[in-house]
Amino acid sequence: MSTTFPRVKRSERGYSVEQVEDFLEDARIAYSVEPGAPTGMTSTRIRHTAFSLEKGGYSTTAVDSALERLEDAFAAREREVVRRNSGDQAWVEETRAIAQEIVDRLDRPAGQKFQRVNLLVDGYDQREVDSFARRLIAYFRSGKPLSIEDVRTVAFRPRRGGYREAQVDLLLDSVVSVMQAVR
Repeated sequence: MSTTFPRVKRSERGYSVEQVEDFLEDARIAYSVEPGAPTGMTSTRIRHTAFSLEKGGYSTTAVDSALERLEDAFAAREREVVRRNSGDQAWVEETRAIAQEIVDRLDRPAGQKFQRVNLLVDGYDQREVDSFARRLIAYFRSGKPLSIEDVRTVAFRPRRGGYREAQVDLLLDSVVSVMQAVR
């Protein structure tokens, strides 16, 4: 019986033990190769990983916490590879360019920062997203405190005709990437 993570009660649903173990084995192998060697395992892939749920599976909280640490470790390696291959100046310029794209998007007027979905479809509540966007702008412009955890765990209520979720999620992924790059 595996004990990599705590398990939920047999009557509760947690992450598939087999899927988590397989993913972690792939991550271990990828991390053991020379930094910069192609492995298919990246911080972005880790961020987008999802597991099926099963009764008695691994605690989602424990696994998610471990994945965040793993993502951070891979992001640090990726940053060092880019810096080594391209130089510090190229790395800084690339990170600045991404940050500027984020700020440009967030500078759009309230209610117009992202595409809206059809009025019959749920999207992210536009007011909540715009409110969080103000926090992001304060972080990028004024250095106001904001953690990667704040960005990773932000949740928006669904609202008919709200912002297109995929666009908002992509921007949040970019914010996490920039924050990891400047650690």
